[in-house]
Amino acid sequence: MAKDVHIQKIVEIPEGVEVEIEGSKVTVKGPKGELTRKLPVPKGILIYKKDNHVVIETFFANARKRAVVGTLAAHIRNMITGVTKGYRYKLKIIFSHFPMNVKVEGDKLVISNFLGEKANRVAKILPGVTVKVDKKNNDIIVEGIDIEKVGQTAANIELATKIKDKDRRKFMDGIYIYEKGVAQ
Repeated sequence: MAKDVHIQKIVEIPEGVEVEIEGSKVTVKGPKGELTRKLPVPKGILIYKKDNHVVIETFFANARKRAVVGTLAAHIRNMITGVTKGYRYKLKIIFSHFPMNVKVEGDKLVISNFLGEKANRVAKILPGVTVKVDKKNNDIIVEGIDIEKVGQTAANIELATKIKDKDRRKFMDGIYIYEKGVAQ
């Protein structure tokens, strides 16, 4: 396969957002907060700021370098979206056999009476993420500016109610992600 001579991705910086690049460390400041991340930049890939754009480029790129350039651009785009709008995941609490109780206690989400179990199930809430329980609609709303922390917190909650050793067609009780996206 032939190598491409020049691969370049340009990420536009919107008004009200500041981006600082020091080597592979990228800091993005916006109206909702600040995100700092050390990106895994391999040799031969350049990241720099030019006017109101972030430029990621490489020369004589093979397939792997082409993919890494696109991935780095996506990470920076996600950071910019996070500090301007934020991210929101919605989870639905579903139970048919036993009424489940869900409440936030500090940096944990405590699920009690899941399938009638005496012991509580606990899901870890990562720092910088807010979790709200809407008992009226049986929803859990997970919000934050870091897409990875918001997604991991939602996954922790979903995994806390994973059912083992039962027929999934009959015991559908649990907490499931049903919507994810930009908060606005």
